[in-house]
Amino acid sequence: MVSSNWFAVHTGSCQEKRVAQHLSTREIEHFLPVSRNARRWKNGCTMLLDQPLFPGYLFVKISRLERVRVLELPGVHSIVGNGREPIPLPDSEIESLREGIGLVNVEPCPFLNVGERARIIRGPLQNMVGIIARKKNGVRLILSLELIAKSISVEVSANDVEPIDSPSRVLVGSSAFASDSY
Repeated sequence: MVSSNWFAVHTGSCQEKRVAQHLSTREIEHFLPVSRNARRWKNGCTMLLDQPLFPGYLFVKISRLERVRVLELPGVHSIVGNGREPIPLPDSEIESLREGIGLVNVEPCPFLNVGERARIIRGPLQNMVGIIARKKNGVRLILSLELIAKSISVEVSANDVEPIDSPSRVLVGSSAFASDSY
């Protein structure tokens, strides 16, 4: 008997639901966690939309031998792994998500690490860049003004912060000193 494991499938942008439909058609067990959000359109209409909780990803339970059936689906980029070998996810994590996702209010949030550089994307400190000092009970960001060699610590919502990919960017504490060329 070949054992099945959960694997993360990387999809094209906005292709998660389409890939999930293809998986259903082929009777491949899958899980697409979604969050229900109210969206207000320009014409004043409000609708509830199911949006993927992990944009660009969904999960499949397959044996390693079945991965070609998944990889050949339209909208699938890859199965997450190292190189050509997919890495299985712990069954307990996926089962906990499946059982608990409907019981709590969930929404996507950027993945942040302590020590990582991040930019505030909303609020009164919008566009300021700092280093994440703490994630527990809210994100604490250290903002520095290099010109005067001073720093402050500020608490912000994780939803109002985005990680900055490039480690070569210069830390600035104010959009007045910030340059888009870094």
